[in-house]
Amino acid sequence: MATGRGRSLAELINQGERSFSFEFFPPKDEAGEEQLWEAVRALEPYRPTFVSVTYGAGGSTRDKTVAITGRIAAETELLPVAHLTCVGHTRDEVVAILDAYASKGVAHVMALRGDPADGPRAEWVPTPGGLDYAIDVVRLARERGGFRIGVAAFPEGHPSAASVEADADVLAAKARAGAEFAVTQMFFRAADYFGLVDRVRARGVDIPILPGIMPILNLTAIRRQSELIGAAVPDEIVERLESAGPDPADIRAEGIAVAAELCQELLDGGAPGLHFYTLNRSRATLEIFAKLDVTV
Repeated sequence: MATGRGRSLAELINQGERSFSFEFFPPKDEAGEEQLWEAVRALEPYRPTFVSVTYGAGGSTRDKTVAITGRIAAETELLPVAHLTCVGHTRDEVVAILDAYASKGVAHVMALRGDPADGPRAEWVPTPGGLDYAIDVVRLARERGGFRIGVAAFPEGHPSAASVEADADVLAAKARAGAEFAVTQMFFRAADYFGLVDRVRARGVDIPILPGIMPILNLTAIRRQSELIGAAVPDEIVERLESAGPDPADIRAEGIAVAAELCQELLDGGAPGLHFYTLNRSRATLEIFAKLDVTV
């Protein structure tokens, strides 16, 4: 049985506090492990509401995700939120993972369907004896008891959703099943985020929805990733970055400026906080913080 650690994100937001959070992924080797912990140490002084650790496509990093979140819980003052997907796992295996998190003092989970091993646009094939949707993971985590549950949200709609309205129905259903907060996929227009919030609120659901921020540091890489997940890079941003070039350092600097402007627009518009996709590095997030006057 998991035990709570601190207040939930929903409680923090409902008390009017602004949330900053960071996402990491399980590294592939020892050098990556060192880089991850350097980023954790650099960002810990900013007292994030939580830090999350992802789960690889096809459930490929299960053991590493459990180990890293457990170490964060044991060795830092940070609140770890462990990703949990149902892809590639039976129901019993998902239960075992929940129990492993609980045994390590990890009480917050991000309940996700997860991507197939071939990527988010690959055909979804349920695992025999497994779960089909994120809402099933939400229900199972709630059934196990003691977990605080977050879910994913999609400002431009999930790639497999029939429409943004249907996608909002799914998020509302996950909230009613027990999810306490949501974190969005990356996006580049504040209007897309606020449109999602409006659609969910219109369905009578008031859970905090944190915008996920991915600074554009390399235009080719971000375009490729955006195509995979269905998040468009607006033409005006592409033009800004291309006009900053050809020096990669200048393109990176402009990408940081674009991300900081988006963050400010989101906060000014009432977003409850910001969730940064760090890619296991701290530099870009710290540069955005400097532009936002966020200090230790």
